[in-house]
This record gives sequence, structure tokens and C-alpha cells, in this order.
Amino acid sequence: MGDVGTFIQLVVDGLANGSIYAALALAIVLVNQATGLINFSQGGMAVLSAYIALTVSNLLAPSIGVAGAVTLGIVVTLIFSFLLGAIVERVIMRRFERGDPDTAVVATIGLFTLITGLCGIIWSYNFLPFPWYFPVTDSFMIGTIGISVWSLTTFIAVLVVMAVLQIVFRSTKLGLGLRAVADNPVSAALSGLKVGPLLMAGWGLAAMLGAIAGTLVAPKLQLSPNMLDGALVYALAAVIIGGLGSPIGAVVAALGITVLENLAAYYVPIIGNDLKIAVPFIALFLVLIFRPQGLFGRKVVVRV
Repeated sequence: MGDVGTFIQLVVDGLANGSIYAALALAIVLVNQATGLINFSQGGMAVLSAYIALTVSNLLAPSIGVAGAVTLGIVVTLIFSFLLGAIVERVIMRRFERGDPDTAVVATIGLFTLITGLCGIIWSYNFLPFPWYFPVTDSFMIGTIGISVWSLTTFIAVLVVMAVLQIVFRSTKLGLGLRAVADNPVSAALSGLKVGPLLMAGWGLAAMLGAIAGTLVAPKLQLSPNMLDGALVYALAAVIIGGLGSPIGAVVAALGITVLENLAAYYVPIIGNDLKIAVPFIALFLVLIFRPQGLFGRKVVVRV
């Protein structure tokens, strides 16, 4: 493989990894758009949803086949995750909505620890194979470039979700209502918006996005309670780099930092594979210094 082929292969591999982080970053953006908070429990909720999908799939596979069982498992876990997100907002997070936002963020960290711990107790900490429509090792060649079928389908799925989410936030009453509640819940309530149901819907939709991320990643990594710990860190970095209010920014940043990481590891000898994990965080620091609102974010002007 020549220099050009190597470069393209590194970019393709980076986009594949970035798709995982982008799916989780979209869920974080959705909660932030609905509540103004960064939800650290998103990874734990996504893993729990993936375990639900696995359990349903394994129960139904002997009778209806793997493809049908996986499809029904995904449908069940999407419904479950929406209800889980709505219940978490109503029962737990609403108690903090009028308090210090930092306290609410700490609560989401506690939720993350609790949920992953429960997953370990119920399903064990062993890696469990997740059934899928096709072997995740399948790939095809375009010239000298190898492309994973799983990576391609994940990438397309994330782009579709990003487009739908962007349309929802910009062009629907639900999306505009979620943004209004996040900006100023008091004014939103005075204008006739039902703040409580909107917050529950925002958390429910974010949990569904997390479920999509979990079920996309599980076939590749195999399922474990800590499966998304590393991905959550990358997703948070992507959200901050792209801009907390921009679904497109989160996806572009997630794809960009993984491509940059791959290229730096190969072309910069001092970095290599051992230090490539530092590349996204260097990018994060630079963005925070020179454009703290994110690459796709907007400055917030507060008039006194």
C-alpha cells in the first residue's frame, strides 16, 4: 500500500472509530439542549439498554432467528430506554433543577456508577457476545483500501441520526420547545410550554440515542458494564470541541479527533500508538483557549 493508500486507510479507520463516539456525543448534546446539563450517566444508560437488547435477542433467537430477534430486541430496548430516561428525569433529576447545576452534574456521575454496578451484578463483568445481522469482521476492498461493513453501517446510521436530530431541533415544535426550556424554563412556562413533560421527553429521547449507540458498539466490542467508559470520555471531548448546542458540531468533532489521532500516531514518531490518546485532549485544550464556545457553537451574550 502506497503513501496515499495508507493515508486513506488511516482516515477510514478514524471515521469508523469516530462513529462510536459521535453516537454517544449526540445523546449528550440532546440532554444539554433540553436541560442545559451535561449528563455523565449517558454511558451507563446506554450500556443498560444494550443489555436489555441482548437479553431479549437471546430469548427470541431460537424461535424466530437471529435477525428477527435482534430487531425486536432493538425495538424493545428503544422503548425501555425512553421510559428509563423519562423516569430518571422525573424521579431524580427534577429534584435538582432549581438548585446548583454542579450538584445535578454530580448526581449524573453517581447515576453512572450505580447503573454500571447494577449491570455488573445482574449480567456479570464478563464480556458477552452480542448477536448481530452479519459478522462484524466482514469487510470489502475498494482498491487497496479495506472497509469494514460494520464500520460503514455504523457511520451511515450516525449520519442519519444527526440529520434527524438537527431537523428536530431546528424545525419542529418539540425541538424548539426543548431549546426554550433549556434556555429559560421560567419564561418557557409563562409562554405556555409544559416544562415538566418537555424535560422528560428530552431525557427519554437522549436515552434512546444512547441505546442506539450501545447496540451499535456492542457487536464490535462485546458487551460489558464498562464497555463505553472510554467512549464517554471521547464523546465529552467531541461535544466540547464541536459546541454544546450543535449536533453537527458534535459529530464532526468526534470524527475529526479520531482521524487526527490516527494520523498523528502514524506520521508523528514521538506520539506513536502509546501517546495518541493525548491528541484529542490537546485539541480540546486549544479549542477551550481560542474558541471556548466550540467550533460550531455560538457566543452567549448576557445583558445586565
